[in-house]
Amino acid sequence: MYGLIWRLLPGNWFIKLIFALILIAAVVLLLMQYVFPVVAPYMPFNNATVTDGSGGQ
Repeated sequence: MYGLIWRLLPGNWFIKLIFALILIAAVVLLLMQYVFPVVAPYMPFNNATVTDGSGGQ
């Protein structure tokens, strides 16, 4: 998979490295800005309860 992406990128290895870093940054930005906020309300760890261990008294 990564080999295919590497072969599809234009240029020599330095240009390919720059393009690959840009692609990684774009994917991370897309996930942080759009995907994770939509999925976050459905995650089970959002409903955590913290107690002090005294039985609620």
